[in-house]
Amino acid sequence: MELLNNLNDKQKEAVLCTNGPLLILAGAGSGKTRVLTHRIAYLMKEKGVDPYHIMAITFTNKAADEMRDRINAIAGFGAEAVWVSTFHSACARILRRFADQIGYGTNFSIYDTDDSRQTVKNVLARIEADQKRFPPKKVLSVISSAKNRMQTASSFMEEAVTRDDEIYAEAFKLYEQELFSNNAMDFDDLLLKTVELFKKCPAVLESYQERLRYICVDEYQDTNIVQFEFVRMLAEKYRNLCVVGDDDQSIYKFRGADIRNILEFEKYFPDAHVIKLEQNYRSYGNILKGANAVIANNVGRKDKTLWTAKEDGERIRLRKYRNGPEEAAEVVRDIRKRTDAGIQRKDIAILYRTNAQSRLFEERLVLSNIPYQIIGGVNFYARKEIKDVMAYLKTIANAKDDLAVKRIINIPRRGIGAATISRIDAYTRVNGLTFYEGLTKASEIQGVGRASTKIGEFTAFIRKLRTAAAEQSVPELIETILKDTGYRQELIDEDTDESRERLENIDELVSKAKYYTEANTAPTLNGFLEEVALVADIDSMDSSQDRVLLMTIHSAKGLEFGHVYLVGMEDGLFPGFHSIFDINEEELEEERRLCYVGMTRAMKTLTLTMARERMTRGEYDVHRPSRFVEEIPAYLLDEDGESRGMFYKKESRNDYESDLPFGSFGSSSAKSRPAGGAASKPVKKPAVFNPSQFRIQKASSLDYEEGSRVRHRKFGEGTVTKIEDGGKDYEVTVQFDGPGVKKLFASFAKLEKIE
Repeated sequence: MELLNNLNDKQKEAVLCTNGPLLILAGAGSGKTRVLTHRIAYLMKEKGVDPYHIMAITFTNKAADEMRDRINAIAGFGAEAVWVSTFHSACARILRRFADQIGYGTNFSIYDTDDSRQTVKNVLARIEADQKRFPPKKVLSVISSAKNRMQTASSFMEEAVTRDDEIYAEAFKLYEQELFSNNAMDFDDLLLKTVELFKKCPAVLESYQERLRYICVDEYQDTNIVQFEFVRMLAEKYRNLCVVGDDDQSIYKFRGADIRNILEFEKYFPDAHVIKLEQNYRSYGNILKGANAVIANNVGRKDKTLWTAKEDGERIRLRKYRNGPEEAAEVVRDIRKRTDAGIQRKDIAILYRTNAQSRLFEERLVLSNIPYQIIGGVNFYARKEIKDVMAYLKTIANAKDDLAVKRIINIPRRGIGAATISRIDAYTRVNGLTFYEGLTKASEIQGVGRASTKIGEFTAFIRKLRTAAAEQSVPELIETILKDTGYRQELIDEDTDESRERLENIDELVSKAKYYTEANTAPTLNGFLEEVALVADIDSMDSSQDRVLLMTIHSAKGLEFGHVYLVGMEDGLFPGFHSIFDINEEELEEERRLCYVGMTRAMKTLTLTMARERMTRGEYDVHRPSRFVEEIPAYLLDEDGESRGMFYKKESRNDYESDLPFGSFGSSSAKSRPAGGAASKPVKKPAVFNPSQFRIQKASSLDYEEGSRVRHRKFGEGTVTKIEDGGKDYEVTVQFDGPGVKKLFASFAKLEKIE
């Protein structure tokens, strides 16, 4: 059969297994997308399944587009009827038809992270919560985690133990009320409300079960509880559910991903067939051997070992440097050698654990005149001018969206003051109206006075735009907004570098709208708003540009590069101290999976780098090599390359720092060094961390108890929720205000009771 040509035996088995639950454990670079697309084509061409009855779900628009194109290329005519989508897009599409069944308008707004954070900020102000103690970002994270567990605001309140818990619960409740009154949903709601719809409206669920008789889920290890429930309900009738994933690449716990979904798949589907794809087509042998050696130290995983028919290739290069600036300088120097030898820049990636690590590498790339691109920086749609125009579009589509209306009421300036807005806001809350409805009654509100005329002009303008929206395409509507508000002309008149850049961004938004209109048979304003809201950072990566790529390992998931530099390989940085001190080692295992993902992005060469000293908060800390590096067998490592020789060529750490353009980049290193470049006194170096050096001395008693408020030197303040006598030491569980729940050894944590 031609369709099965060029598939290995395990891939063929996965393609041919079409009925019942199927778990495909697909290791990194094992061709999982090929298997998924060929399996869908096989269902259509050989099994006669109507493509209308097939659904394929993945996590990013980029992955969905790639899958759709490959299915079309393999299956040919009719393949466009296969529903290929991200989870969020699929749920948004369902809710656009049936949201009214659960009390929402089908023209609901989709709040991005900035919108959600601003809503939380408004809620915290209403309950007079200290936003230093309860940062909106943290509160939103707590709410999101609860939603990912399918927890409601009321159940969250019922479980509240401390006063802090009650504040989080109150914020959760009011946040939900705000969203509902604004006819808005956040990203978590798209999933949660779809499951709610299915539970409340069995007829709706059954209609989708009948349509979607064959369901394929990619990257299954990244699903959370709500996504599992969504898929389980859809597949319940016909049970033709195929999930593809790799538990060794489960790295999104912080976003709510639950690795148990893949580890316990057979528990929920006892008759599931399990197939392992272990042949890697991406990396050379030594890279795979090193990655296998690292991940083998995890306990919570399915047993599998990647192998390749490729040659071993170069050993994994290990480079140790004095400090961060030296590390960045030598990595960039090595990249220059590669590009001078003819390697394309876009085939090279610098991967790091945290975004903050990018600065030194950016500086060096600029100095070396090497073009680069950072993935995961400021999102295009988060820029002010784009959010302004998008707020107009949201108001036209859904005037209940208070956040959008308030953003544009004075853009451009209309002379409607903060006091007036506050009075209208108070009036609407008392009378149960939306903010826009309050604007239409401005003349009746005490204290608004002459401002009611300006407000009337604004609401009349919105009505005019709504009329235009019924007659114009989305790009035409954007042009109407820009012209009639004078927004574009104002930027032209400003005539600065910043205003010109903003104009370019606006032009790009118009181009995006035109592309959306041309690519869809029935383009709508709501459809455009939905597509924009669900864009991910990785979807904006431009692979046509020949630039070195910089990104976190999380952002690199699903990508591959010829040459990878995995930097900052030090204990305390990667893995971070928070995971090193985790008693149950769940966080450490996730960090190890992250390391595995980083290593397996490399196709030809992998370079691991570390710095003995690294500046943190203006002071140098001394680090030991990452334990993950020490888990790689010595015979796989090359520590003797030319770059390592550079470790000895500089006389002091300042030699590498002194030639950086501090005026341009504002290096914190420069601030800690006196004029002249040399340090005036020796830098205090803390001891290198080594767990074996610590001998726990169990205290006879503790000066705090369950319910006590305590302070930790790293995690800050929190409340003790549980104390257990573990024999050698007390195990203390603390609900910290910032980092959340942590389990700590009492003797090591040295918690200080707050009186």
